Amino acid sequence: MSFAFVFPGQGSQSVGMMAAYGDAAVVRATFDEASAALGDDLWAMVAEGPDEVLTQTVNTQPVMLTAGIAAWRLWRDQGGRIPDVVAGHSLGEYSALVAAGVFELKDAVPLVRLRAAAMQEAVPVGTGAMAAVLGLNNAGIAAACAEAAQGEVVEPVNFNANGQTVIAGHKAAVERAMEACKARGAKMVKALPVSAPFHSSLIRPAADKLAVRLAELTLHVPQIPVINNVDVAIENDPARIKDALIRQAYNPVRWVETIQAMAALGIGTVAECGPGKVLAGLSKRCADGVVGVALADAAAIAANLGLE
Repeated sequence: MSFAFVFPGQGSQSVGMMAAYGDAAVVRATFDEASAALGDDLWAMVAEGPDEVLTQTVNTQPVMLTAGIAAWRLWRDQGGRIPDVVAGHSLGEYSALVAAGVFELKDAVPLVRLRAAAMQEAVPVGTGAMAAVLGLNNAGIAAACAEAAQGEVVEPVNFNANGQTVIAGHKAAVERAMEACKARGAKMVKALPVSAPFHSSLIRPAADKLAVRLAELTLHVPQIPVINNVDVAIENDPARIKDALIRQAYNPVRWVETIQAMAALGIGTVAECGPGKVLAGLSKRCADGVVGVALADAAAIAANLGLE
C-alpha cells in the first residue's frame, strides 16, 4: 500500500518545537538557508521565542514552512522513501510544493512572509475572526452563516474533518454565526486565536499582491504529485499551480476531500511531516481505511522509515 506526506500549516508552531528532531545537521542547515533568504533569524525565533513573536503571522508562516522542509530533509537524509503524493494544509501547501521541487526554499520563504503580511493588511487586526465548529454538518453550518451574515461576511473556510469545520469573516458576523451553530446543535463552537480571517473572501485583496510576486518567480514541474487545497486537483503546469495558490488565499481549504482523493489513489498511510500531530489525527476521520502517523520528532522518523 502506498503512502502520502502532508505538511502542517499555521497553528502547529511552538517555541522549542525543533528540539524534538535532535541536533541533526540537515535541520539546522535548512533553517540557516531560510534565514539567509529572509534576512531574519528563524532558528532563534523557534529555539528562544518569545511566543508572541513566533505567533505573529508574518513569522509563523516562514517558520512553519521551514520546519516542514527541515523534517522532510531529515526523512530523506535518513533514507526515507519519496511518497507517492503530497499535500499541505493551507500554508502547508507551500511546504509540499518545495518538497516536490516546484519552489526553491530560498524563494518560498520570502513569498510566504509576503503572503502573511498581505493577509494581515487585507483585514486589520480586530476586524476579522475565525471559529471552529464541531459536530454540525456542512448544511447546518452554511445555513447558520447565511442567517448570521446580515450584510457582513461569514463563511466556512476549512473543511478539516467530518464534523470539524472552521468559519471566518467579520468579527461580529462570526460571533452571530457561532450562536446560530449552537442553536442548530453543534457540540462545540470555539473562537480561534488568530489575527485574520484566513481563507475567507475578505482576504481577496491579499491574493492580488501574491499574484504580482508569483508572476516574478520561476516554478518547476512537480517531481511528486501535489494535491492542491482549492481544487483538490493535481496540477503539473507551473502557471496553473500559481493560479491555484492565488485562489487558495481566499477560498476554503478542502481537507476532507484531499484525504479522500488520496484514499481513491490507493493511499493507506498519511504521514504528517513537521511539528505537530493535528493532520495525522484528522486523516482517519476524513476517509475510511486511511491511517495517520506523525513525524513530529526524530524517533518517529526513525520508526517509520519502512513506509512504502
